[in-house]
Amino acid sequence: MKKRTAALYDPYLDVMGGGEKHILSILQVLEKDGYEVSLFWDQNLSSQIKNKLNLQFSNLSFVPDIFKTQSPIEKVKTLKDYDVFFYVTDGSYFFSGAKKNVIFCMVPNPALYKMGLMNKLKTYGNQFVANSSYTQKLLQKWGIKSDIIYPYVTEDLLQTKPEIVKEKIILSVGRFFGHLHTKKHEDIIKTFLTFQKTHGDFKLILIGGLKDEDKTYFESLVKLVGDNKNIVLKPNAPYQELLEYYRKSMFFWHFAGYGVDEEKHPEMVEHLGMTPLEAMAAGTVSFCYEAGGPKEIITDGENGYLFKNSEELLSKTEKILKDNSEYKEVQQRGQEYVKKYFSFAVFQKKVKEVLL
Repeated sequence: MKKRTAALYDPYLDVMGGGEKHILSILQVLEKDGYEVSLFWDQNLSSQIKNKLNLQFSNLSFVPDIFKTQSPIEKVKTLKDYDVFFYVTDGSYFFSGAKKNVIFCMVPNPALYKMGLMNKLKTYGNQFVANSSYTQKLLQKWGIKSDIIYPYVTEDLLQTKPEIVKEKIILSVGRFFGHLHTKKHEDIIKTFLTFQKTHGDFKLILIGGLKDEDKTYFESLVKLVGDNKNIVLKPNAPYQELLEYYRKSMFFWHFAGYGVDEEKHPEMVEHLGMTPLEAMAAGTVSFCYEAGGPKEIITDGENGYLFKNSEELLSKTEKILKDNSEYKEVQQRGQEYVKKYFSFAVFQKKVKEVLL
């Protein structure tokens, strides 16, 4: 009996961010269900997927990127070999011969979802999948119906380690780049400098992926930090180091979308908030800018905190620092929330309901 096959095309695959982890996790579920899974990419990224994203596959194949070389008719013929074809759009859509075609939507940018006559023809019968309710609502506004598959948080983050003591560390995780969906590192650093005036024993750790084209932005952050020994930038840190910081940090600050008009630029705020979820799972109390996806996952004062400006963030951080019982309660509720809604079992069930 011929094995079922599934393939993914993601033009942003080498970013290795939360969105890539999310869609690769969907492939992981399909592999566990007996599918042969492939990625359209011209080099083998298996080690990066394992080391940066902590995702394990039994037999992930890399096949030539047909979207750079083949004509539309050739693509249709090649994709006929697949039972399921997933892709992330950069504004481009394809005619496909695959039995089932799924468009994964993780960036709610209206420029990516212009459904003129040709794109309507290309996507006829295709299934759109959104990464969050926030993204789904915007797709609906632009005339696209979609299903939601939330990501999952890996078990190693959910495992409690009683021997690990929380340290005076504020952690922030996000790719180092200064355009589009920027993580607003400058604002994080400036806010921490104010916090440091009264809490000189705290450290700020910034961890994120760094690509060659973003090194100028990174150097601007290095210059902003100067000789401050309590602010540490960690580009391209291995997963195990990130895991350790998730576990030992007291607080997690997330500034994506800070100062952005959410109505005018929905693509520039956080679309979901994978890293705050990972922090919550590890018992690190999360503070997120109140826009986009984080409003779905955080109930202010219950399982984490939302803030509208740096002054409110500092005030809420100060308050919980003085109240250890509140810290423990929010920490516990955050962990319970992630276990209940973002476990692999929940994710696996949802993938099968929506796609299989």
